[in-house]
Amino acid sequence: MRTDGQRRSDNFEDRGRGSGGGMGGGGLPGGALFAILRRIGLRGILIVGLVLAGIYFFAPPSIKNMVFGALFGGVPGQTQTTQGEGTVCDSSAGATQACDFSRVILASTEDVWAQQFQQGRLPRYNNQQADAYQNPTLVIYSGGVGTDGCGSASSDVGPFYCPGDRKLYVDPSFYEVMESRLRAPGDFAQAYVIAHEVGHHVQNLIGATQVQVQGESANQTSVRVELQADCFAGVWGHTARADLAIDEADLREALNAAHAIGDDALGHQNESQFTHGSSAQRMAWFRRGFDSGDARQCDTFNVPAGQL
Repeated sequence: MRTDGQRRSDNFEDRGRGSGGGMGGGGLPGGALFAILRRIGLRGILIVGLVLAGIYFFAPPSIKNMVFGALFGGVPGQTQTTQGEGTVCDSSAGATQACDFSRVILASTEDVWAQQFQQGRLPRYNNQQADAYQNPTLVIYSGGVGTDGCGSASSDVGPFYCPGDRKLYVDPSFYEVMESRLRAPGDFAQAYVIAHEVGHHVQNLIGATQVQVQGESANQTSVRVELQADCFAGVWGHTARADLAIDEADLREALNAAHAIGDDALGHQNESQFTHGSSAQRMAWFRRGFDSGDARQCDTFNVPAGQL
């Protein structure tokens, strides 16, 4: 894919190194949390991240506050941001490149979704008409971060979107994790991660995260949310294909990344415990968006469970 000569988004914050440090307020001490994360390993860390995402979107406020308070010393809606020392983007040549790349991808998603919203090419929920697209902000940090709507988090949970402040949070070191630990290298694999988190922002704007499928558990609904975000990432890829010179090799990188972070690939064996979908499902829904370029084809909430 090609990023030179492309627009860079200004909706970007570099919080600095060690920007999330505040672990007070009843949270686990930093040393204890690190010991736990080291013991459970990368796979466990990613699974914890999936569970936390499900808790944020679907649990009652009291449960959200209890869990985020116990783990991170903060609760949704309470900011504990601490400005880090220096900047992440200037810390190394690799970090500078990662930040620049992320700004290019974010700008591309802004252009694509502004067009999709303007044309009304979106799923509709509860007869809600989507307004004009509102750009999210991408926050780059290192080590930990305090959000403006979801408490504080360690970089070990991976990239995430906070609906409370409409910001995406990415520690660029996750790109190295993708390549070395998840075996999902490539620039388009990294772009898929950003586009997936932007997909959650789109869901937040159109009310998709408030949909509950009758008779399904929170986990099952979470799978629908995540598969739709994958499909939205595919829609972005389809629409940006010409501008970014996205080719078949890039597509394979994204599909490989989708496979690597499927629940089954991360070690889940019980499908009832899935929160993001299987590798096959994640690849299929990304491909559906990529092939169609139509976000209306991403309505995972109106597909029978057996056909997801």
